[in-house]
Amino acid sequence: MEPPTSSRLNSRKRRKDGSGPNGATELDGIPPKMSRHSLGLREPAPFSDEVEIDYSKPYVRVTYEEAMRGTPLDRPVRVYADGIFDLFHSGHARALMQAKNLFPNTYLIVGVCSDELTHNFKGFTVMNENERYDAVQHCRYVDEVLRNAPWTLTPEFLAEHRIDFVAHDDIPYSSAGSDDVYKHIKEAGMFAPTQRTEGISTSDIITRIVRDYDVYARRNLQRGYTAKELNVSFINEKKYHLQERVDKVKKRVKDVEEKSKEFVQKVEEKSIDLIQKWEEKSREFIGNFLEMFGPEGALKHMLKEGKGRMLQAISPKQSPSSSPTHDRSPSPSFRWPFSTKTPPSSPANRSRNESAVTYDISEDEED
Repeated sequence: MEPPTSSRLNSRKRRKDGSGPNGATELDGIPPKMSRHSLGLREPAPFSDEVEIDYSKPYVRVTYEEAMRGTPLDRPVRVYADGIFDLFHSGHARALMQAKNLFPNTYLIVGVCSDELTHNFKGFTVMNENERYDAVQHCRYVDEVLRNAPWTLTPEFLAEHRIDFVAHDDIPYSSAGSDDVYKHIKEAGMFAPTQRTEGISTSDIITRIVRDYDVYARRNLQRGYTAKELNVSFINEKKYHLQERVDKVKKRVKDVEEKSKEFVQKVEEKSIDLIQKWEEKSREFIGNFLEMFGPEGALKHMLKEGKGRMLQAISPKQSPSSSPTHDRSPSPSFRWPFSTKTPPSSPANRSRNESAVTYDISEDEED
């Protein structure tokens, strides 16, 4: 039980000390970052008839175990992979990548069948043989391209090109009256299987084009191709042009609908903002109104204070009741504005005035 524990601890330590993102290492399935330099070749792969083979050295085929251990640099493992490679796509490139990486030191030879063989045994191709040769030449995993490759591999062909292993997917390939054209290669122990890439193949690409034929025909007519070049009849050409106009009108209507929706949405947003602002302002106005004119508002207090001041100014100042009447100074009389008459006086004042008048009259009589 100790080795698993120690390995677990070591793995944790590697994660902690790892240089990858978030402490990840190669064991976590994240490929390490590569230095910035060009890994591709600057020239396409040569053809087999352009490559010289040293026939002075005897051809001794290496075993699978020897190939896996690694061979000398001057004696790479020669792997052969053949195919049609019509509409060269990522599935082809991945298959050739797997063939190139079968062994540590691999020299990959790719055979491409001619148009004549392909049309006889498989069917019509989209690309001609020269286009297919050129496409395979520019794949980075290919070291050599064999033109006009045979449909069935014979021992003489394998010996002539000094082939050690043949790479292909493991699915039986029935053709040319055989249930599997690679059956004898498998029996000889020279077969190295590769995996197919699901979801991509030449047949799938052609199926997509045929399924959406009208779309691609209209597309190419719009780009300047003639109906004759596309093998389109006069009626279909007019139909495609009419469909193109209808699609343009639909697109314009759709654009107008989207713009109108955006406009309505903006109006709704602005109306909501205006309503919210109006509610805030109305609340503020009502609050200010109640503070000024409410039951306990500032206006009521102002009126009370003004009323008190007016009453103080109008009413006379009364003396204390404990002081004697004869010592009390007469209160200042209040004269009504715009009037010559004096207001009625109190009885005490009235008697005092009468005595003064009588006194003055007696003095006049004596005089």
